[in-house]
Amino acid sequence: MKVAVTGASGFVGGAVCRALMDNGVETLAYGRRSQVAPGHLGGAAYTSWDLTHGPLPDAPVVDTVVHCAGSVTDWGPAAGFFATNLGGTHNTLRSFPGARFVHVSTASVYDPYRPTVMAVEGQAPVSRYLNAYGASKMAAERAVLAVMRGHGRAPWRRARDRREAIVLRPHAVYGPGDTTLLPRVLSSVRGPILPATGSGATPVSLTSIGNLVQACLLAACGPVGTGVYNVTDAEPVALGDAFREILAERGVRARPVFLPARALRPVAAAVEGAFMLARRPEPPRLTRYAISHLAVERTLDITAARDVLGYDPKPTSFAGAADW
Repeated sequence: MKVAVTGASGFVGGAVCRALMDNGVETLAYGRRSQVAPGHLGGAAYTSWDLTHGPLPDAPVVDTVVHCAGSVTDWGPAAGFFATNLGGTHNTLRSFPGARFVHVSTASVYDPYRPTVMAVEGQAPVSRYLNAYGASKMAAERAVLAVMRGHGRAPWRRARDRREAIVLRPHAVYGPGDTTLLPRVLSSVRGPILPATGSGATPVSLTSIGNLVQACLLAACGPVGTGVYNVTDAEPVALGDAFREILAERGVRARPVFLPARALRPVAAAVEGAFMLARRPEPPRLTRYAISHLAVERTLDITAARDVLGYDPKPTSFAGAADW
């Protein structure tokens, strides 16, 4: 079996490459960086490819593609999000026609304006998103599902091209190598306080990199070739407990302090507007998107992944976070 992995130079893609190689699967790694340390890929053969520039020239024939590439920030111009998340997905589909397509999406495709309470897969898409990240990831999902169903407007997408496709929806991926979630939490600490919003009792589903990699391998190499599946840790956790465990594992002497979301939303909107006017490339520390994922419940039902894919996730744990 031969598997291609996009986004291999990143956090999730690199972990998927290492796991595939550890399981004896011939793996071809693709990423935007010119070079990647062999250890990051588990020894997988690496090719530099910016998938926003077009399909991969002379792409090899593979059995499966695990599409991990994408923009994962919640800040930036909409055009950039759609070029990477939607355009990059189109170019990857074109590059590997006929291969099973495993698309790593996000729980941000669910409605950001209301609590996500043990959401099942059919609750997305929705008609509104807070930012271009969620909208572009949903657009990419539609492109993948159109190929799975064998229809669509694009001339390269015909009924005869119908193929196996699986969409995975993790939420707040964390673990060794994380460049987003844990750094963002730690950078928010101010002296003895970690400012947050909502309530420490707010339930949230998180996804460890180990659990997400397990789901990717089941989708890439298992007998099930189609479907949309939420992918999280075994059970939701309380947000305050998660923050306290992260701080304790990192040896940070601080405690989370929760502020009312109603008061913070207009502040976040004003901060975002100021950043946009100043054309600042870095994201503000406070965004409406971040508030939407902290202030209310964000939990996902993973029954389908358990029953259909055979997914068996471990509980949420930040043990060893001091070494990440």
